[in-house]
Amino acid sequence: MSDELIKKSETEELFPDEEFKEMVEAGVFYGRRKSKTHPRMKPYVLTNRGGLEIINLHKAKEGLERVFAFVKEKAAMGGMALLVGTQPSAIGVEEVAKKYGFPYVTKRWLGGTLTNFKIISRRVEYFKKLRSDMASGAFEKYTKKERVKIDGEIRRLQELMGGLENLDRLPDFVVIIDPSLHHTAVREANRSKIPIITLADVNSDPDGLDYFVVGNNKARKSVQWFLGRIDEAITEGRKNMNQMPVKEVNDKKAVAVKSVSDK
Repeated sequence: MSDELIKKSETEELFPDEEFKEMVEAGVFYGRRKSKTHPRMKPYVLTNRGGLEIINLHKAKEGLERVFAFVKEKAAMGGMALLVGTQPSAIGVEEVAKKYGFPYVTKRWLGGTLTNFKIISRRVEYFKKLRSDMASGAFEKYTKKERVKIDGEIRRLQELMGGLENLDRLPDFVVIIDPSLHHTAVREANRSKIPIITLADVNSDPDGLDYFVVGNNKARKSVQWFLGRIDEAITEGRKNMNQMPVKEVNDKKAVAVKSVSDK
């Protein structure tokens, strides 16, 4: 997305408040071409410049406040998130997930990750055992050809489900970068009744998105800005969790796990 589409003077005119400065600098306000805009996203469009939709940052900020409050609350309850972002702009997904020991998907969404969780989890355990056996030398008795084949299988499984090693139960919420791109993940989360947190551009259908920020999800800076807010919310939530009495934390964790398992 070229910054030349809107000059600095125009952005200052559209978003004069200082509170929007960070969002403007990250390019959050850049939408898609008018022809790509979903009809239900029109209320989130401020204006159009050269055929490009300009997102209303007031609406984006309102969505961010809801997202931040929800994520912070879940983090304070010891909740676990599954982070999803397979496009180049979502490069920060893995970093944020690893920071908190959360599972993540950055290569390809495996069908059934949520709706067929038992089978997926068995495959993950199989992958972990293969890798462990290879590291311990358990396959030394095999022929070289057989070991090469096993090594190839480990690499294939690493590519598919390496980020899912910590997915030992259904997540409490799913963070998705671009729901229109990851429509299968959105559908599975909805079917499993797992809340969705997402950065949705104006080409997305907001139906089925529980907590979303309307913003540019094609630019790396914009996605980094969004992930930074998710990171902040989790950090603040965990601080609150650490300040709670142990019994209260455990009670909230139990409620969170039960609410997901009952769905």
